[in-house]
Amino acid sequence: MFATVRRYEGIDSSNMDELTKKVGETLVPKLSKLPGFSSYFLIDTGNGVMSSIGLFDTSTQANESTRVASEWVRDEKLENILQNPPKVTAGEVIVHRTNGVKA
Repeated sequence: MFATVRRYEGIDSSNMDELTKKVGETLVPKLSKLPGFSSYFLIDTGNGVMSSIGLFDTSTQANESTRVASEWVRDEKLENILQNPPKVTAGEVIVHRTNGVKA
């Protein structure tokens, strides 16, 4: 399993709701259709910073998610909200545990 972490800084708090809505409505569906997609998380870390974590089967698939996210920012015309390019970290997940949750 491979993870991609993107950290977006300098987001005005007045844009957080719009950004969150667009991520849920348009970005997550695109990412979830990518081969090897496992999961996606968007985290509001406060002080104008949001981070995302995407989990994929291979490094190639994880890297493709970064390309898709970058294209999504342009397509959705979010350059004014996401003025700073994200800091991207990607790599192999070497320890992982998920507790079974019954729905």
